[in-house]
Amino acid sequence: MQVYCLFLLPMAVLLPPGTWAGQIIGGQEAEPHSRPYMAYLYIQHGQKWSKCAGFLVKPNIVLTAAHCQGEKINVVLGAHNISQWEPSQQVIQVQRQIPHPQYDDKTKNNDIMILQLQGEAHHNKYVDFIKLPPAKQRVRPKTKCSVAGWGRTSLEKKQMSDTLWEADVAVMEDAGCPRNQDGPYPYYDATTMMCVGDPDEGSSSSKGDSGGPLVCGKKAQGIVSGGSKTGTPPAMYTRVSAFMPWIQKTMKNL
Repeated sequence: MQVYCLFLLPMAVLLPPGTWAGQIIGGQEAEPHSRPYMAYLYIQHGQKWSKCAGFLVKPNIVLTAAHCQGEKINVVLGAHNISQWEPSQQVIQVQRQIPHPQYDDKTKNNDIMILQLQGEAHHNKYVDFIKLPPAKQRVRPKTKCSVAGWGRTSLEKKQMSDTLWEADVAVMEDAGCPRNQDGPYPYYDATTMMCVGDPDEGSSSSKGDSGGPLVCGKKAQGIVSGGSKTGTPPAMYTRVSAFMPWIQKTMKNL
């Protein structure tokens, strides 16, 4: 196993155009290490750094959003408080970034990326995998799922949270994210995306936790992708089941 040390970066990381900072709205702090599949991504863009989330699916494979690409990525596993070193943390550099070949940065369609780590993660109670869904499986509307991430915990606060936060969110009908050129979801595609977050409940992953998993029934059914500029739900998620053939083929070829 190759585990690399990582210097602590300033928490006020800069975001490249079109990306989202981690943000969980209407949630609460997660019980430390209750989501051992969560990955924190430090992403380098020249002299600037941004951050995303991801999730561990194999000892050396993390899934995230394609818009979380960068010149260099360091993955932190087993973390709860990312502002300090914890004995549970494993920091591993990314060897290969493999965004979906049809990813469209404008529409955010096919917003999924496989990260091959330089070494295998050490499996323990702090670092574990999450299961993926069968191909083409769809989550029924009104299903309660959950999302987690590091970052802002309200629309009013600009300061990022150092600790992992989580929120329960509801899967919506596709009609909840209408394809209106003047609206917040002009490129919503029901075949590859999910509409998540009930506006009446307020909980959302809006502006964040890009790349993090939507967990439904202990499986990663979605990946945080995009949403409204106001940060209010619903938000758009990549539908993982739509990409299972590509994920399985790509991982096999690695």
